[in-house]
Amino acid sequence: MKTWKKNVWILVVVVLLAVLPLIFVKGEFGGADGAAEEAIQEIAPTYEPWFASLMEPPAETESMLFALQAALGAGFIGYVIGLYKGKASKPKPKT
Repeated sequence: MKTWKKNVWILVVVVLLAVLPLIFVKGEFGGADGAAEEAIQEIAPTYEPWFASLMEPPAETESMLFALQAALGAGFIGYVIGLYKGKASKPKPKT
């Protein structure tokens, strides 16, 4: 199988993995923060947080910052993998 065909199949699988849960899973997609808060309230209803947030951005800004953090992390990981792959494929000088 040619490389471009493999890439197309991988892309199709990735898109299906992203879209199928949105179609077939009925319910809310809650985050880990909300689930943790509910668990803490269940275990210790009198619990008081140690400190409050310095800044509480709007939900859209919070999502954007999270996406930016994920993109920077993915970019860094991709750069490091490419750097090591490039070093490994570079011909070694003969001595």
